[in-house]
Amino acid sequence: MHRGSRRAVDQFGAGREIVSLGLESGLWRDAYHVLLTMQWRRFFALVFVAYLAVNGMFALGYWALGDAIENARPGSFLDCFFFSVQTLATIGYGKFAPHTIGANLLVTVEALLGMVGLAVTTGLVFARFSRPTARVLFSKVAVVAPYEGVPSLMFRMANARGNEIVEARLRLTLIRNERTSEGDRVRRLHDLKLRRSEHGAFALSWTAVHPIDETSPLYGFDPGALEASMADVVASLTGLDESLAQPIHARHGYRAEDIRWNVRFVDILKSDPRRSVIDYTRFHDVVPIEQGATTCTVEPIVGGGRPLPARRVDGRGQGQAPATPHASR
Repeated sequence: MHRGSRRAVDQFGAGREIVSLGLESGLWRDAYHVLLTMQWRRFFALVFVAYLAVNGMFALGYWALGDAIENARPGSFLDCFFFSVQTLATIGYGKFAPHTIGANLLVTVEALLGMVGLAVTTGLVFARFSRPTARVLFSKVAVVAPYEGVPSLMFRMANARGNEIVEARLRLTLIRNERTSEGDRVRRLHDLKLRRSEHGAFALSWTAVHPIDETSPLYGFDPGALEASMADVVASLTGLDESLAQPIHARHGYRAEDIRWNVRFVDILKSDPRRSVIDYTRFHDVVPIEQGATTCTVEPIVGGGRPLPARRVDGRGQGQAPATPHASR
């Protein structure tokens, strides 16, 4: 019988749960990766539990040896435990000391284990602290609205640190269910072309724009068709951290229900002759398209074939917020 593991891939595919069958899983099969990526509170809880367990096992050994520790109370497990703590950490207060061959052999093993454990724990803590990460804020939703007269898929990003991401590169991928010519169901990936996919110095905000024209894999799709195909839009950002001079990456996913149609993002830039202010408290806010603007509508997909062409009609819609020096597109 196959052993299965249940896991959720964070953000990729908008966090859709993936059930893996037939793969053996466990902490010891990829311990370094597990210890490096788990949450800090879980990491320290695991270290604390392991610390208590190791000292408890050695304390049992000293206790089983009988009168093996000088100045320890006869039959006191608590004294044996605290002697183990002092030995493992090489503290040596001078009150407790082994005075039998068996106790000295056990101290030798415990001292070696303590040095190895300290080195491993220190290395893991340093690796976790020194691992470069990107603090990139993605808008909670993506929008489909006119941009330069063309229906476009848009979302916003912001650099939440006070530095720059140098040579930033953005890739946008559409993942959806499709049928091959043989009738097989596959999960297919499509690259979505962006108006601007590179940014020399990503410091503040960036609005990614994908035109939904005749060459776009989204051409002719409406919200219902995207949900029916279990479509996910995945954004992947890479670049160099200016402060650390190390590569960093960030990723975010949007499901079909996370894509809002015929709305626009609220303008977050306020400028005057002396300064410009970016209001990140409204970073995720959207508003309906203004009266009389061009809206984005598509013809439905029929017969299971290729989607029919999209068309633009006048009605309720939105105007795209004007480009600003801080909001790159």
